[in-house]
Amino acid sequence: MQTRSGTPRPITRYGNPVLHRRCAEVTVFDDDLRQLVADMFASMAAAHGVGLAANQIGVDARVFVVDCPDATGKNVVAHVVNPVLHLPESRELDVDGEGCLSVPGPQTDVGRPATAYVTGVDLRGEPVRIDGTGRLARCLQHETDHLDGLLYVDRLPAKQRKRLLAESAQHPGVGAGVPTD
Repeated sequence: MQTRSGTPRPITRYGNPVLHRRCAEVTVFDDDLRQLVADMFASMAAAHGVGLAANQIGVDARVFVVDCPDATGKNVVAHVVNPVLHLPESRELDVDGEGCLSVPGPQTDVGRPATAYVTGVDLRGEPVRIDGTGRLARCLQHETDHLDGLLYVDRLPAKQRKRLLAESAQHPGVGAGVPTD
C-alpha cells in the first residue's frame, strides 16, 4: 500500500558520505519504516523525480521508491525494501539521458541494460518483484546503485564526471526542470 502522507525532506547532494557506501539492510518493519517510505514519496514528488533511494534523504537503509513509466508508457508507483537487482544475460545496452536529484542540474547519456527487475520485500516484509523495461529498467538500476553507494556520475570517465560535478556545484538544487533519478 502506497501512502502519500509523508513530509518532504532535503535531498542529500553528491559528496555526503551516506551516498558513497552500501546502505544497511532493513530488519525492522514498523511505523518508522512506513513513515520513511511516505516521506520518500513526498520528497521525490517535491523534487520532481521519478525515483529516490533512502540515502538521498540522508537515511542509511536499503529502500527505494519509484514513480516511473515503463517502455509502454504505463506508470509504475512502488517501493522496495532490501532490493536485489537482476539483469538480463544479454548485456545489450540502451544509451539514454540520465540525471540525479543528488547531482542537480546536469544530465548525460549512460548505457544500461534495457530490461531489469528487482526482488525484495514491501513494508510488511512480503516478497515483491518489479519488472522494468525502458525508463523503469533504468530507474531500477539507478536506485539500486544508490543503495550500493554508486551514483550515475561514478560510471562516467573521470574528465566527464569532474565536469558534471563542477556544473552541479553551481546548481541551486532540485525542484525545477526535467524529472530525474
